[in-house]
Amino acid sequence: MAELFGNLIDGLTFVTGIIPILTITLGVIMGIIAGATPGLSPSMGVALLVPFTYAMSPTLALILLVAIYIAANYGGSITAVTINAPGTPSSVVTAFDGYPLTKKGKPGLALGVSLVASTVGGIIGTLILIFFSGPLAKFALKFHPAEYFALAIFGLTTVASLGGKNWIKAFIAAMFGLLLNTVGIDPISGVSRFTFGFSFLYDGFALIPALIGLFALSEIFKQLEGGDFSSQQVAPGKQEWPTASTYWKLKNTIMRSSFMGTIIGIFPGAGATIAAFISYDVTKRMSKTPEEFGKGSLEGVAAAEGANSSSVGGALIPLLTLGIPGSASTAVLIGALMIHDLTPGPQLFISNPDIIYGLLASLLIANIILLVLGFFGARLWIKVTTIPKTVLFPLIFAVSIIGSFAVRNSFFDVAACLAFGIFGWLLRRYNYPVAPIILGMVLGNIAETNFIRAVMMGGWTVFFTRPLSLGMLVVAAASFAVPLIQARKQK
Repeated sequence: MAELFGNLIDGLTFVTGIIPILTITLGVIMGIIAGATPGLSPSMGVALLVPFTYAMSPTLALILLVAIYIAANYGGSITAVTINAPGTPSSVVTAFDGYPLTKKGKPGLALGVSLVASTVGGIIGTLILIFFSGPLAKFALKFHPAEYFALAIFGLTTVASLGGKNWIKAFIAAMFGLLLNTVGIDPISGVSRFTFGFSFLYDGFALIPALIGLFALSEIFKQLEGGDFSSQQVAPGKQEWPTASTYWKLKNTIMRSSFMGTIIGIFPGAGATIAAFISYDVTKRMSKTPEEFGKGSLEGVAAAEGANSSSVGGALIPLLTLGIPGSASTAVLIGALMIHDLTPGPQLFISNPDIIYGLLASLLIANIILLVLGFFGARLWIKVTTIPKTVLFPLIFAVSIIGSFAVRNSFFDVAACLAFGIFGWLLRRYNYPVAPIILGMVLGNIAETNFIRAVMMGGWTVFFTRPLSLGMLVVAAASFAVPLIQARKQK
């Protein structure tokens, strides 16, 4: 322990220099921009900057990229709250309650809570990474495909609470998301499914164009249909901001979500999106006012942001300790490490402790800088809501098209984005929630791939003979059934 503290102090000494601080600040600014831009996910933001790190020292290069990774998770909440256009898949959950608060003229409350929850979540994830990375990584490695399948099923049960009274419509939307995930090449056998001979369907539907279409474009089409071109008359100087008592009331939600996000982030493939959905669902079930969720609940905003930001620390645990990427962004970071002749894994702690502990110390500094920049920038974010919609709608539409094309440089993705936008608009007209579709697309591949692997490794009974898998499936069944039983009793 003394050696750990000594190395960490050395790392803090390094990152408090002028050049490292400027590097972290630059990374945080770029990350916020990448996260707030629909179509640029955290992994894409990190990947775009990798070529610019060739001439940098390994420590500074990693500090820059990880700062982008951290800030991008927060940046997605900015557009999710202000214009209902989530910049990242995980910020979809933030939009559930953040955007209703904006429509009530209270974007400052949502932005303030999302900022503090993101910062606290990031710090807790980093502390868990520093002190418990080894044992947690070994535990995650013991996960069998049966457990991954059970985790995906548990994630899908959140539709029961996401849908509220319209749980049947939420269930149908989630099933449609799972169905969309079957389009393309089978991940195990390599057989093409539902492609109808079209080569552009071999890779299936990308998540980002679907996300942009279902949320950003469908919102535009909905407001165009209603002839709503008025802008929010919100004066930043007169805006209501969270008070110290507000944050104190949310402390349990933020802490619980941060721990959950870190743990879920450890498992390769789970990531921030699943962490945010599960944390939101658990928080709603434990809340004294569950009826406020989806209508502007600060608990919902805090749960989503605390979980998705803390998942960064969780995803870095298997990367740094075992050399296994826990998310798409950490997969990009592995490439950056190898560019600088570094092999991630336990040996890196021995051969290059200065790099590792400089990186860990920079995570703490990056979250503090994020808090400062977010606090001063929040007044600027609010001004987005005052832009006339005759100007804002064309801008959102243009960014949506560019963001969809940038994912795979494919005009098919642009067409898919437009199609999802029209489809999302139709769903909203008939009160079908669009978020479960994204949930189904995110979890579909994880569930399908690990289901087949589990059956190949242990047969059909493996899901019930492994205690952890059986326990998670039982909890998933209860999570889905209890809200429905309660709703039936109330009716």
